[in-house]
Amino acid sequence: MNISIIGTGYVGLVTGACLADIGNHVFCLDVDPRKIATLNEGGIPIYEPGLGDLVESNVAAKRLSFSTDIEASVAHGDVQFIAVGTPPDEDGSADLQYVLAAARNIGRYMEGFKVVVDKSTVPVGTADRVTAAIQEELDKRGRSDLRFSVVSNPEFLKEGAAVEDFMRPDRIVIGYTDDETGREALGWMRRLYAPFNRNHERTRVMDVRSAEFAKYAANAMLATRISFMNELANLADRVGADIEAVRQGIGSDPRIGYSFLYAGTGYGGSCFPKDIQALTRIARDNGQALRVLESVEAVNDEQKRVLTNKVLERFGPDLSDRTFALWGLAFKPNTDDMREAPSRVVLGVLLRAGARVVAHDPIAVDETRRVLQLDFADAPSLLERISFTSAKDPMAALDGADALIIVTEWKAYRSPNLERLKTLMKSPVIFDGRNLYEPANMKEAGVIYQGIGRNSL
Repeated sequence: MNISIIGTGYVGLVTGACLADIGNHVFCLDVDPRKIATLNEGGIPIYEPGLGDLVESNVAAKRLSFSTDIEASVAHGDVQFIAVGTPPDEDGSADLQYVLAAARNIGRYMEGFKVVVDKSTVPVGTADRVTAAIQEELDKRGRSDLRFSVVSNPEFLKEGAAVEDFMRPDRIVIGYTDDETGREALGWMRRLYAPFNRNHERTRVMDVRSAEFAKYAANAMLATRISFMNELANLADRVGADIEAVRQGIGSDPRIGYSFLYAGTGYGGSCFPKDIQALTRIARDNGQALRVLESVEAVNDEQKRVLTNKVLERFGPDLSDRTFALWGLAFKPNTDDMREAPSRVVLGVLLRAGARVVAHDPIAVDETRRVLQLDFADAPSLLERISFTSAKDPMAALDGADALIIVTEWKAYRSPNLERLKTLMKSPVIFDGRNLYEPANMKEAGVIYQGIGRNSL
């Protein structure tokens, strides 16, 4: 098939590369000429394991191309994927200006039947707005005879495992309109995704609004599990229980399972925070309060300060004579994504309290430097108090540190040399925001250790 992908961000680039890899001819459009230039020069604007090789091989096979030419993009694809950003607006709702701009461009330039796919995470009812935007442009051109149908096909990609998630999905959700044109569009989508269903049927077909809702509902459920476990972890610290033992105890119940039950410093990234805000806004606009989700968001905001609260409790509010090593900056491993990353809150508290910070992350240092310019726009001199070690050696950050703070659970942090750690640090103190280590082992090694909900020893 000829496929056009509108937007070469995280979702668009992964979608385009994966669809090209199964034999489609994919035209990726972006209005940012610098991003397109980077892609055409062989660069990848985001970090995602396996994505670079996938893009390189499919560009070489002439199945994948990148351009800023809107008219050519519309002409190329029988199926037009809209995969642009939907950032949160000031009121928490999803900003659809880029989605609707993409829709209007399709209406301006289309000359034949198009399947228009909402791949971006969008509020319930967006397909109706996209349809109206395209139809308005067709009417302006006097081409109301041209047919199209808008389909909802939300993405379910985990950063750090997105290529694998796309190529081996656990479900493919397709929302369509049950009329003649909609059924034709559904046929196109079934053919497009047929290679992913050879082992067993993964496609879940439903009406458009249910498909739009399904994405928000999935992320809301996962975020709820995280905040629930974080609240339990904080209580476990108070009552002398071990949240890891609790996790294993409840996770063994098949009705609950083990996924998304790890206590930590809260969730971040591009999806959970904005999707929870958007869904609660949708509810308010429809006269309903989602009280559970409002609490999920509040708990997560507080959880990002749990580590620094422990630091301040031990060292006091004035940290001007303290140096802290910080391991992990990205919101999760295997990505350089710093959106809503808990490390930004941790760094904000430490630097504003006068501390010096030596930070390590295998991937996200350059992105961290960029976002910290925004976070400390009111006090740029504070950034002089943070430095970064080589990506190859996290232990270098420990030299002369009063404590180690772990924010992201990169594999490189799982088995540190504790004897070297004690030699390098002023005092062997670890604040572990991801519960990487066993408290009993740390105690035996002579390390002062505080995890999240694991301080029963």
